[in-house]
Amino acid sequence: MPAPTRKILKFCNVYLASASPRRAELIRKIPWLRAAVFPSDVTEPPFSGGNAAEYARSLATAKAFNVLGKTGGTVIGADTVVTIDGIVLGKPTDAVDAERMFRLLCGRTHEVITGYCVANEKKIIADYEKTYVTFRAFIDKIVYNYIKSGAPMDKAGGYGLQDSPLLPLIEEVRGDRDNVIGLPVAALEKTLKEFTAWL
Repeated sequence: MPAPTRKILKFCNVYLASASPRRAELIRKIPWLRAAVFPSDVTEPPFSGGNAAEYARSLATAKAFNVLGKTGGTVIGADTVVTIDGIVLGKPTDAVDAERMFRLLCGRTHEVITGYCVANEKKIIADYEKTYVTFRAFIDKIVYNYIKSGAPMDKAGGYGLQDSPLLPLIEEVRGDRDNVIGLPVAALEKTLKEFTAWL
């Protein structure tokens, strides 16, 4: 039996603790992994200051353990935050809030941090990945059309790097682009290999 097939068969009963279609798509980029989607029902507390990376990692861990208690097996949790000037930008509450976020981000560089956690009943590994994104100056037509489309409303920081209408606004991405979309695939795959003795 080819090695990749052995890995798929042995690394079973794996769950992604997320309702995000983007994360579900990203995790499929790990060719030997088959993970079922099982959203967590964790209530995310608002960021109250401190370390944004630790905040993201703690939320990812909470999601993983929430689902682990229901499914068993191995659970992958993740949480993405956008931060600038010590402020964590979650999902916009409305169009006005989305515009506020764009005005904070445009013409500057911000951090996108995804905390992730891999856990089962015997072991846990939790970490985070950080990517730096630079926006060009605020462009009315692009921003307002994007907000009008409703695209910002389910995304941390009010934007999705994968959204083509927004591409003219993106000046530079330093780090893992997948991380900005919602899951640091390369770092997660490395963690999963460390997590499992048979890989």
